[in-house]
Amino acid sequence: MDTYFYKIIRPFISFLFKILFRPVVLGIENIPSSGGVVLAGNHTKWLDPIALIAINKRQVHFLCKDELFHGITKPIVKAMGCISVNRKIHDKEALSLGYKTLEKNNVIGIFPEGTINRSNDIIMSFKIGAVKMASKTNSYLVPFTITGKYKLFKKSIKIEFLKPYKIKDSKTLDDENKKLMHIISKNLQKNI
Repeated sequence: MDTYFYKIIRPFISFLFKILFRPVVLGIENIPSSGGVVLAGNHTKWLDPIALIAINKRQVHFLCKDELFHGITKPIVKAMGCISVNRKIHDKEALSLGYKTLEKNNVIGIFPEGTINRSNDIIMSFKIGAVKMASKTNSYLVPFTITGKYKLFKKSIKIEFLKPYKIKDSKTLDDENKKLMHIISKNLQKNI
């Protein structure tokens, strides 16, 4: 499932991102080095996926809005191994592709808020996809938070990966979704 384009371009993305934004990264050891993993966190800016690509050695297959699969961005997102999501419906095809990706021991990146948070709330309500995929495939769920602003040549952005865990009971996915949201929200409050 890893793509050649991703392998070729990732070192350049990593080099440039680290020079331009000098991110402070905590808990990178919390991302398992093998097996299926769902990275789930808050969404602050369009640069968030690039940040995750830059600092994580494993390829991240992002679930991203289907609008990016049209026009000039289409070949790039496809070559990066992204999964198209129609946010207007309960997209079963996107979930199915997510399951297959995790079953092949890959990493999924998802922003459960579903869009960039432009509200005054610390976090917006989570969609259930992250916990659903982690539960169905017995993959690790790794919550993360992104805090600060993307400012050139300043250590102004912090990315923190929290302890990985597995979902034990698929009957309580709503509760698990609330738990994930609480973990991320609590860490955001601590860092703001």
